[in-house]
Amino acid sequence: MTYIEGFVVAVPAANKEAYRKHAADAAAFVKEHGVTRMVETWGDDVPDGKVTDFKGAVQAKPDEVIVFSWFEYPDRATRDACNKKMMSDPRMEAMGSSMPFDAKRMIFGGFEALLEDGQPGKPGYVDGILIAVPEANKEAYLALASKTAPMFREHGATRVVETWADDVPDGKVTDFRRAVKATDGEKVVYSWIEWPSKEARNAGWEKVMADPRMRFDMPFDGQRMIYGGFAPILDV
Repeated sequence: MTYIEGFVVAVPAANKEAYRKHAADAAAFVKEHGVTRMVETWGDDVPDGKVTDFKGAVQAKPDEVIVFSWFEYPDRATRDACNKKMMSDPRMEAMGSSMPFDAKRMIFGGFEALLEDGQPGKPGYVDGILIAVPEANKEAYLALASKTAPMFREHGATRVVETWADDVPDGKVTDFRRAVKATDGEKVVYSWIEWPSKEARNAGWEKVMADPRMRFDMPFDGQRMIYGGFAPILDV
């Protein structure tokens, strides 16, 4: 299954075009070294949470917008080789010195795919989700995702991806575990839902929430789940 490198970044709203250009310039570089797909999405409907949220995850300032992005690889071996090549490439230093955001607050990590329902395309809208799930509940979470993903697809989603933390480092300022207030024995799930448009997403969620099949017990603490809607700005 696909291996994912997931990122969440706080970017000054005024730097949107600079960020898109920075990502577009980096796309050829990362794909040269093994990334098969690179997606960057810009925060559009990202709510504040009572316990956790995307803004808190990266200590976003009032003038900053959340970017939810990911790289796709065929497997972890390809990802590891890609990272090794990129870090030894002299072009990496130049790219690192011109980032239009505070890289110290970026959170990132490697995730193994648990479930992929649908084919990669060019979504018009993306729901990004972070969850802390007890390791002992991994199979229960997969069983739940296997039930809900087809419902999202039935109600308009084009692809649902669920991934499980595999190589997720602790950060000095921010990281995925702190984002969802993960406790010992919990793993971070990084997932997303692809939709044809924001309108399709809004209509789809209304149908999903009214679907009687959506009644179930969650094998994780829903109060610490982070979610939001994002508009793609780059998909290559």
